[in-house]
Amino acid sequence: MRSLLAAGALALLPLGAWAAEEPEPIAPDRAGAATSTATVGRGAWQLEAGLAYQRERIAGSPTERRFTVEAALRAGITERLELRVDGEPLVRLRGAEEETSHGDFGLGAKYRFLDGTDGSWIPSLGVLPFVKLPVAEPPIGSGKTDFGALLLASFALPGQVSLDVDAGIAAVGQSRPGGYLLQAIVAAGVSRDLVDWLTLFSDVIYASRDERAGRDSVVLDAGVIWRPRRDVAVDASVVTSLAGPGPDWALRAGVSLRFGR
Repeated sequence: MRSLLAAGALALLPLGAWAAEEPEPIAPDRAGAATSTATVGRGAWQLEAGLAYQRERIAGSPTERRFTVEAALRAGITERLELRVDGEPLVRLRGAEEETSHGDFGLGAKYRFLDGTDGSWIPSLGVLPFVKLPVAEPPIGSGKTDFGALLLASFALPGQVSLDVDAGIAAVGQSRPGGYLLQAIVAAGVSRDLVDWLTLFSDVIYASRDERAGRDSVVLDAGVIWRPRRDVAVDASVVTSLAGPGPDWALRAGVSLRFGR
């Protein structure tokens, strides 16, 4: 009887509880705008998928509404290196122009070349080169190839707080006239673990114009990550534009699953 009671009590523990000796819990990249240096690990696979809905008022045009299915697959080659493919399998655009099709897809690699030191302000450092494939035509995509790289820095701060800072540059393909426009990208994200299985986060990202006649943009997001299991994460966030082009508001939600750890 005592064994049965003990088993029942364990079954009623929060879904997020896991043993301290197990590997680190899943760290999804899809949740926020800033990217950490964390990789999925050697031999592991991580599927990250979700939905996004956004509204944007454009002067002189009907309000643009965009519904997107998001997906990414991350594969661990070594403990420090992972390869990834990400994209938008489905995009539904409504407004001045209307279209339903797939969005852009991209390839990338994340390599962490320096590990941070516990109890110090020395961050872990990594790099993330990427290329966007020209598979989506206007009005959903540009139909042009983009490529670039980000330098990643992740700080483990006191009080269960983490800070991720990214900075890089992208070459954005242009249509009229052709060629490429260099775009600067800077992102910073702060997260705090309330408990082992619940994390709050907020990110701000700056991007210089991606069209010659465009404007710089600043976007803010805030959300939560819930880990019901060591290899499962559920995220939800709200997004808004602080300056330049971007959504008046957007909602994102998704799930990440890790295999092989």
